[in-house]
Amino acid sequence: MNRVVIVGGGPGGYEAALVAAQLGAEVTVVERDGLGGSTVLTDCVPSKTLIATSDLMTDVAGSAELGILATGTQTVDLKQVNDRVKRLAIAQSEDIRRRIERENVQVVAGTARLDGPETVLVERADGGTEELHSQIVLLATGAHPRVVDNAQPDGERILTWEQVYELDELPEHLVVVGSGVTGAEFAGAYKALGCEVTLVSSRDRVLPGEDPDAALVLEEVFTRRGMNVLSRSRMESVERKGDSVVVRLTDGREIEGSHCLLALGSIPNSAGLGLESAGVNVDAGGFIEVDRVSRTSARGVYAAGDCTGVLMLASVAAMQGRIAMAHALGDAVHPLRLRTVVSNVFTAPEIATVGVTQNDVNAGEVDAESVMLRLSGNPRAKMQGVRDGFVKLFCRPGGGAVIGGVVVAPRASELIHSVSLAVATGLTTDQVANAFTVYPSMSGSVAEAARRLHQPR
Repeated sequence: MNRVVIVGGGPGGYEAALVAAQLGAEVTVVERDGLGGSTVLTDCVPSKTLIATSDLMTDVAGSAELGILATGTQTVDLKQVNDRVKRLAIAQSEDIRRRIERENVQVVAGTARLDGPETVLVERADGGTEELHSQIVLLATGAHPRVVDNAQPDGERILTWEQVYELDELPEHLVVVGSGVTGAEFAGAYKALGCEVTLVSSRDRVLPGEDPDAALVLEEVFTRRGMNVLSRSRMESVERKGDSVVVRLTDGREIEGSHCLLALGSIPNSAGLGLESAGVNVDAGGFIEVDRVSRTSARGVYAAGDCTGVLMLASVAAMQGRIAMAHALGDAVHPLRLRTVVSNVFTAPEIATVGVTQNDVNAGEVDAESVMLRLSGNPRAKMQGVRDGFVKLFCRPGGGAVIGGVVVAPRASELIHSVSLAVATGLTTDQVANAFTVYPSMSGSVAEAARRLHQPR
């Protein structure tokens, strides 16, 4: 029987374990903090649970147009919100544990490192050490928040995104440093929950890595809702002063707030893994180098998830893990296709993307036609009081295959699925346009955008 040892129980690890077990392997997962990893315990699941509350507050704030008269001031009990966040995270972790244990996957609590390509040394959480031997090893150790010397978190006033769930009271003034996906999501959420928010962005706009039209919409929404967005402003240091924090910028300005959230990116958990002893290469940033079937430079050693830096998404980690086990155990395998990856920014409105991007087209890397259709003309959007957002499609010239798309809307994470199917299966614009949609519906804008790309024949 094949034996598989997986280091890390996040999406890349536990999904790989399920595939390996299905393919008849004897599987051991070594996990330090709990199954689900940071995705479930401190990152994706907790943040989206918090955002579920903030989305409701956003809906309430905009309900007057729909004839709903709110009486009194709506307030948030942050302790109750965060207690729910942590409770759901633990419950999700336990669900994963039960699921993989049903498949006879052994789970070992502890930390692990390689001692050559076929030996994993485990320091068990209950004491003692264990030596596991396997010709197939998967590293799925994730990443942790990046911090800098002049802005050290204290877990009380200066926080990483993993520490915010310990707050019992809503910050009076939260200064968010970093305007990428994590920074934008938390800035929008805390603004909706009712606190003053300043977003410090070192770039020309928020979400510099996203579609520029989508980022513009979100920045306009943030500003309209009263957020103070500081573009082209780089943080120099963050210092705590009693019950406040001072964020100093490189141009000499100072911003005083009650709390500061650092959203400065992620560092791979690759140090101390014994990679050199196994001949596993890493890049300059410490990310484990892998190919499209998740192989590292060491025979029999695979890697998946944030520790590879391929695309730091839970869905990509899970796919990498599944692909790794299929390849290692001789099953049919399809290499990772980044052009079909769907991503979503959980702001209000959400921003969902798949396939070719506007930056690809603008840079001349892809020859494509596009159309952007604003939701302000969508009948369902009008009924729901939605004004912000759009649908954008990219296709091959001449109304050919759909190769990319952007949706900016409430629940864009759900609306993007039809575009994702089109990209993954090579549907043409006419095929998308001729599929029925419900009237009225937000999804009708996807079909309408496709119709506008039709080329008479």
